[in-house]
Amino acid sequence: MTAKSDSKDSNDAVAMLMSDHRKVEKVFADFEKLKSEDATGKKKLVDKISKELLVHMTLEEEIFYPAVAEEVKGAKGVVKEGIVEHAGAKDLIKQLKAMKGDESLFDAKVKVLSEQIEHHVKEEEDEMFPKVKKSSLDLAALGKEMATMKAGL
Repeated sequence: MTAKSDSKDSNDAVAMLMSDHRKVEKVFADFEKLKSEDATGKKKLVDKISKELLVHMTLEEEIFYPAVAEEVKGAKGVVKEGIVEHAGAKDLIKQLKAMKGDESLFDAKVKVLSEQIEHHVKEEEDEMFPKVKKSSLDLAALGKEMATMKAGL
């Protein structure tokens, strides 16, 4: 691998993933602000959350995680946990997509998804990303590859 990039570069892989994290956190916060009877608004926000998360998880699973597992010492465990956490989130997203915004468990499922994602983000940002930044991974090249895939999704 080539020399690592400066993690302040907005095009590097870690910066891109952290930006995605902030976007999803904002949409979850917007959901919390909606009135409970606004079923249409809730469904639109859940559709947005779902799209953002599915793209993000695809980038991590197909590009970021394999590179991290291969190149970053001590990261295989947290990568495996991330994959399992993604599976749980995908299951909830699938359930939510099949629901209407006014169904009885809709809000509860969004809350659980939000909590799962919050936990997942904390683990990545506190455990995985610091190891990645100290590694020899070329974060700029990885970010470019991820940006190309993201544009296609």
